[in-house]
Amino acid sequence: MRTRRLIDVGAVMTAAGICFFGTVRGDDWPQWLGPQRDGVWRETGILDAFPQGGPNVVWRTKIGGGYSGPAVAKGKVYVTDRHLTKGAVNPANPFDRGTISGTERVLCLNEADGNELWSHEYPSAYSISYAAGPRTTPVINEGKVYTLGAEGNLLCFDADSGVVQWSREFKKDFGIETPLWGFSAHPLVDGNKLICLAGGQGSTVVAFDKNTGKEIWRALSAKEPGYCPPMIYTFGGRRELIVWHPESINSLNPETGDVYWSESYAIRSGLSVPTPRQLNNHLFLTSFYNGSKMLKITGSGAATIWQSKKVSEKDTHALHSIISTPFLEAGNIYGVCSYGELRCLDAASGERRWETLRATTPDEKPARWANAFLVKQGSRFFIWNEKGDLIIAKLDSDGYHEVSRAHLIKPTNEAQGRDVVWSHPAFANRKMYARNDEEIICVSLAAD
Repeated sequence: MRTRRLIDVGAVMTAAGICFFGTVRGDDWPQWLGPQRDGVWRETGILDAFPQGGPNVVWRTKIGGGYSGPAVAKGKVYVTDRHLTKGAVNPANPFDRGTISGTERVLCLNEADGNELWSHEYPSAYSISYAAGPRTTPVINEGKVYTLGAEGNLLCFDADSGVVQWSREFKKDFGIETPLWGFSAHPLVDGNKLICLAGGQGSTVVAFDKNTGKEIWRALSAKEPGYCPPMIYTFGGRRELIVWHPESINSLNPETGDVYWSESYAIRSGLSVPTPRQLNNHLFLTSFYNGSKMLKITGSGAATIWQSKKVSEKDTHALHSIISTPFLEAGNIYGVCSYGELRCLDAASGERRWETLRATTPDEKPARWANAFLVKQGSRFFIWNEKGDLIIAKLDSDGYHEVSRAHLIKPTNEAQGRDVVWSHPAFANRKMYARNDEEIICVSLAAD
């Protein structure tokens, strides 16, 4: 285990100059789905369409493999990756599991030029399917950065120096095994707590003191924890911690872990993955086989308003998402279905308004698990698809309206016999930060 730190005086002076002379404030992207954990990019001054040849790539930095997205805060970019031990190889079939020796690494880069400021590397033998690397986006909060590795290594660092403040090991601490696809639920900071999905009897969700790593509370039991990030939404004036694991949807008191309500919902293959989304007093969930479920939240519990008619990956009714987080607004649900169909549903009934493959597959033919991430900015969406294309499009009840498209990074991973990039980008300070298994890039999206 080692931590490496570099001092970049030029970067510090540059950052100071920007802070002193800048007239427009940029926004950071310090966690999964952005500052408010809702997939909305609230900056202005963003270009309307890409210039010929695509937007300017500000920098490129070599990194290792991983599905984890970058996070950006206070002039620094944080990302995690994996490096195989010499002689070790990942299975040719990504479904296969074994013991694969290697290390996970946490990187802190200078936002201005992509140069490394510090790194921390630790041994992590993988036993998971799809073993490219870590899954979860770092969380930056009050001078600390929190990372969760695919085998359950939870670490807290000083965000500036990279010095480890505390650490936990889920498998050791809770006597659990690694989920099939690794620990993948993005941690959540709430007040003095860092809330994580761990697993096991009574410890499916655990709250730690964010400053010390001491356990505050633990709750829920499930055969497996699933892969869905914990979220906090307010319903009827009450803050509720939503935890969706493959056996049920649960609402907890964020302060104590006490259960407000629980709704049984058995998910095939443990695939509770996409982030649940709130729309007023409703909660929407989607999964690959089981499809969609819309709940109405009341003070005493949750009632199903509608749900998909079949448990199927092909004969789909509403939205059967494998990875992508849907977006809800103005009575519509936008999301990517099981074979790459970007769909719009009527939120009230779940009925389909339209679908298209233009945003996800290059030949507009269905492809299993074809994926794209949707981020709202102003009146349009920035859509990052698995081929490394960034798309500007407007989505409404009438259809998909593409404005501009640029290819920015090579898909280097493999899924279902095709090359993919399955990592959610970050949008901060009028730039986009995206990674594959070879590099992370910073792209300017400023209007000027």
